[in-house]
Amino acid sequence: MPAAATAFHSSLCFSSQKPSIPPSNSHPTNTPLTPKPKTLLQKHLLCTPTHTNLSLQFKEKILCLEVMGVDSGKALSQNPSLHAATLHSIHSIISFLQSKGVHQKDLGRIFGMCPKILTSNIKTDLNPVFNFLSQDLQVPDHSYRRVINKCPRLLVSSVRDQLKPALFYLQRLGFRDLEALAYQDSVLLVSNVENTLIPKLEYLVSLGFSRGDVVGMVLRCPGLFTFSVENNFKPKFEYFAGEMEGKLEELKEFPQYFAFSLEKRIKPRHMEVVQTGVKVPLPVMLKSTDEEFRELIRQGGG
Repeated sequence: MPAAATAFHSSLCFSSQKPSIPPSNSHPTNTPLTPKPKTLLQKHLLCTPTHTNLSLQFKEKILCLEVMGVDSGKALSQNPSLHAATLHSIHSIISFLQSKGVHQKDLGRIFGMCPKILTSNIKTDLNPVFNFLSQDLQVPDHSYRRVINKCPRLLVSSVRDQLKPALFYLQRLGFRDLEALAYQDSVLLVSNVENTLIPKLEYLVSLGFSRGDVVGMVLRCPGLFTFSVENNFKPKFEYFAGEMEGKLEELKEFPQYFAFSLEKRIKPRHMEVVQTGVKVPLPVMLKSTDEEFRELIRQGGG
């Protein structure tokens, strides 16, 4: 962000000076007064006539959040502790993250996704996360921004209770590429081992795969750990086994099947394959572009 823009932001967020008010006789007496457009603050949910005694500090806090691009109403709802947070404490969080390489333009998205960060304790909450990134994931200082932008939830995850147990579990399964875990699959580190990762692994085993097969599948397609059992695995497997009459071996070799939309990709293409009578391998059927798929159908498969 240009220096001038940064200075403007700082003045909005952390200045307590009131704007000057033009004299009451600044309007010609023969010109009817028209309603002034509502300010950003007045548009806010909390700034209704029943909340006329909001302190200047609170108003500035709302304006500070909005200027950064954060939905202040949503943030206050998701993190009630923000009501009592001071502008100074918020400024400290912003300064700390910027010292770690996070850019001003990133803050709106980061805080919008995880408003709890705004009331974190730098010493006990945030510093341990960056130590984890550095020591356990071997992320260099200049790459902190990339990791945090990929998964802001890292900043609100306990290193002791969440991040280290998840990393240990994933490494036991065979995840060895720390760079991939940091930059691509960091969402796995904020997924609960007992309530999320293990149940999904067990569900896939229940479909008839061996545990070794399932481990191999998630290593090739880590996104499997992010899919819902009820909304993804079940309907897609039922369609695969029922309508497509597919074999487990096909999914073992191509677990990415679960990453494609059932309604927008899998069903339409399968139906077209059935109607034309061509034989198309599962990966080719789903991975090909629309143009490539039409050409395959025209040529009779591949």
